[in-house]
Amino acid sequence: MKEINIALISPSKNAYSETFIQQHKKYLKGNVWFYYGGYLPNSCEKGYPITRNKWKKKYFKFLNKTGLTELTIHEQSLKASFLGNNIQVVVAEYGLTGAAVLNVCKNLKIPLIPIFHGFDASIKEILEKQQSNYKKLLNYSDSVLAVSNAIKETLIALGGKESKIYVSPCGPNPSFFEVKPSRKTSNFIGIGRFVDKKAPYYTILAFAEVLKKFPESNLTIVGEGGLYNTCVNLVKYLGLEESVFLPGKMSPEKIKDLFTGAFAFVQHSVVALNGDSEGTPVAVLEASAASLPVVSTLHGGISDVIINNKTGFLVEEHDVLNMAKKMIYLLENRKEAEEMGSFSRDFIKQNYTLEKHIGMINHLINKAIIKHE
Repeated sequence: MKEINIALISPSKNAYSETFIQQHKKYLKGNVWFYYGGYLPNSCEKGYPITRNKWKKKYFKFLNKTGLTELTIHEQSLKASFLGNNIQVVVAEYGLTGAAVLNVCKNLKIPLIPIFHGFDASIKEILEKQQSNYKKLLNYSDSVLAVSNAIKETLIALGGKESKIYVSPCGPNPSFFEVKPSRKTSNFIGIGRFVDKKAPYYTILAFAEVLKKFPESNLTIVGEGGLYNTCVNLVKYLGLEESVFLPGKMSPEKIKDLFTGAFAFVQHSVVALNGDSEGTPVAVLEASAASLPVVSTLHGGISDVIINNKTGFLVEEHDVLNMAKKMIYLLENRKEAEEMGSFSRDFIKQNYTLEKHIGMINHLINKAIIKHE
């Protein structure tokens, strides 16, 4: 059987917070042609390019103006690239990408599999503006992948057929299962962009309470984003410069080193004012794979992958004091914390590995190809 030609489309070429897209690019079974540069991509990493040739664009414009095609000039350029690369199936990272390339896939009669990751199925303005486009996308797509049960419920409410929507969180890199945390420290670790839905300031405020009882403990939050400077100022205001560290973004290898010296993972996710919510944070999966107990919130897909009171603790959103209490409880009950971490690793290994996640996408691709043959 010949290898399948897959167009994998991402708005960004290599965003540091989107390691899951790089995993899809690396592990999908077939010839992966990586398209990027906006929801309707403007670049292809290899193979037949999305044309910038002015004469071809004039021709596309002629076709559009004379009514010979309903595709825009940009869509015609993408169509030509798909044909040149003999694309057989499109995997679109984010619902917005799927909606943007829908017309091209329809025109070529090739299957489309959108993956909804979080903000694309939670921000109120997006859901309102894309309601009609999402309905068309959900109707046309052979299969739809959601990274959490909460996203699946949203897509069903938008008109998606439950039988077509599959849930599969992006699995952790297998190397995180090899991490052996010392468990002797009092180091809390958080990882994620400094944005509203991750509420890093709440994690800092909770840790400030922990310090009152365990002054030797420390907190490191890895990442960058719009709230970074706000959090730096908060740390200064609270006088926590010697206990709270905000090193910016870090490579996966350095993060694994942090996990080795960590005691527990913390993240206080909340629904942002505009509705923005998590899917299933890869960092939570990586921390669990690394055998760290997790203290987080009852939010999005976090509830899918963390078993409350068994692999970690989940508190209500905005409940900073209860988050602090759970962090303190782990420090006071180290043996239980160790057992939670060990069970967490086993639970993720059994249910949420990268191998299972990639296997699901490959299954959906093969299913779509067979249907369209």
